[in-house]
Amino acid sequence: MNPMAEAAANICQVAHRRFLDCEKRPLLIGDWTRALFIHYEVPVKSLQPHVPFELDPWQGNAFVSLVAFSMERLRPGMGGAIGRWLLWPFSNSEFFNVRTYVRHRDIPGIFFISEWLNNRCSVLAGPIAYGLPYQFARIQYKYLPARGQMAGTVGKSFDYTADISTDASFEVSAAGSLDEFLLERYTAFTCHGRRLRYFNIWHQPWPQAVVAAHIGDDRLLRQSFPWFAHAELIGANYSPGVRNVWMAAPHRISAPALV
Repeated sequence: MNPMAEAAANICQVAHRRFLDCEKRPLLIGDWTRALFIHYEVPVKSLQPHVPFELDPWQGNAFVSLVAFSMERLRPGMGGAIGRWLLWPFSNSEFFNVRTYVRHRDIPGIFFISEWLNNRCSVLAGPIAYGLPYQFARIQYKYLPARGQMAGTVGKSFDYTADISTDASFEVSAAGSLDEFLLERYTAFTCHGRRLRYFNIWHQPWPQAVVAAHIGDDRLLRQSFPWFAHAELIGANYSPGVRNVWMAAPHRISAPALV
């Protein structure tokens, strides 16, 4: 195993052990496919007032990532055919996440600032079950990496394109790199009203390639988030996805996230 793959595997193995120690088994399993990560650098002082957890900066700067991906075959960790039938209305969705990078009690993770998706059932259930900041939007993704073309629209006020080499090689992020920092995260934090929660996830490391992203219309972000005026686009990654993603039940955080 080459050093880059070994480092990512180590992070993955630590997350796997922690998941089993804390959760024993996944509550939900799903496939996260065709994922485009678009990264922005944001000054800590501009972003921190809008995030209820301590930001986890990289070389002094905070980051926000837009993640456009598909959720497929969401299913229960147990329950067989009956469980799959009960989850059928939630099983497939297009997601557009706005997330930042935080640390709570020495655990690195992501905090969901907002999430848009095109499944109305999930939009109703996500905030109640996990405290997720779901909103409905009509989403259309057209990813053709074999042709070097990717594009997406979220509602009527966000669209993008991305260029990828037709012979791109998908590899895990280099050890100690910014790509690894941004992609390999295995705990998610949420805030719904005054209720803070977290949930653990686990999956194999993201196979990814660096791509060039171009934002056509960013009104959705400019009109929603004051900090976006200070955001600078710094890069993007594309992954064909990860299968059999483990998701745990949410846990309530009783102590204040920021003191």
